[in-house]
Amino acid sequence: MEYPKKTHDFSWAQTYVYLAAGFVLASVILLVVMIVVFAGPALFEQGNLGIFTWHWNPYQGLFGILPMVMGSIILSFSALFLALPLAISLCSLMLTAPKHLAVKVLQAAIRFMTAIPTVVYAFVGVLLLTPLVRLTFAGSGLSLLTATLVLALLIMPTMVLVLNSGLGAKLDELCPHGLAIGLDKFELLWFFVFPRSKKTFLAAGLLGFGRAVGDTLIPLMLAGNAPQVPQGLGQSLRTLSAHMALVTANEVGGAAYSSLFMAGFLLLGISALVSIISRALVKN
Repeated sequence: MEYPKKTHDFSWAQTYVYLAAGFVLASVILLVVMIVVFAGPALFEQGNLGIFTWHWNPYQGLFGILPMVMGSIILSFSALFLALPLAISLCSLMLTAPKHLAVKVLQAAIRFMTAIPTVVYAFVGVLLLTPLVRLTFAGSGLSLLTATLVLALLIMPTMVLVLNSGLGAKLDELCPHGLAIGLDKFELLWFFVFPRSKKTFLAAGLLGFGRAVGDTLIPLMLAGNAPQVPQGLGQSLRTLSAHMALVTANEVGGAAYSSLFMAGFLLLGISALVSIISRALVKN
């Protein structure tokens, strides 16, 4: 039996794919090398790894970035712990509630929120939320609490969509048999889907954390940018991403300028770690 001969040559398409993949890989390698090379001087300019200290005061020759590292971790986890339960609740409502107009409007609103620019969240937070926090905790209102609330609102829609995709498929598999024996959708979701969806929850949490730790405008506009470890919700803090934005705008050389490359290296490492863990979850 003779098979029809190929009438089209797709070698150009394969070449294009390889070139694109090579370009992306080379760009990532170049980015990592550049950050490592420029971050190197920050380790030795002050001696004894002085950049990894708890004091940032360029006027006194202190360039420690540990307060910014802790600021990023505290703010990101605070936003995650607030957003994840809310995302699970909204996802449960979307999956189990009757498809009335209100549920459809909620679904459309959550999808629309994922497309809103970050600066809009930050600007609205400055206008509406900051005065309320100022009245409650005194001070300027630019604090851990303000940034946490707005950052949680930013990452929550993405987490809802991830949960909806992962939990919805499992719920659809159980529905025909579960409904036939008298269980409703919420019972199926709570007793059967949730226990089998630990990876889905973890994937949504990692995605939310990765987006939170890499965000710049919300911490920059709402957290107060004080290089300190906050001792309460009403105190200010500075994150690594906001630190990079501030140093870039005000410094053109020296130890302070070198510190932003170390901050970028740490952020790159955190993002890479989140990506590796996410891929490991998918494979397993």
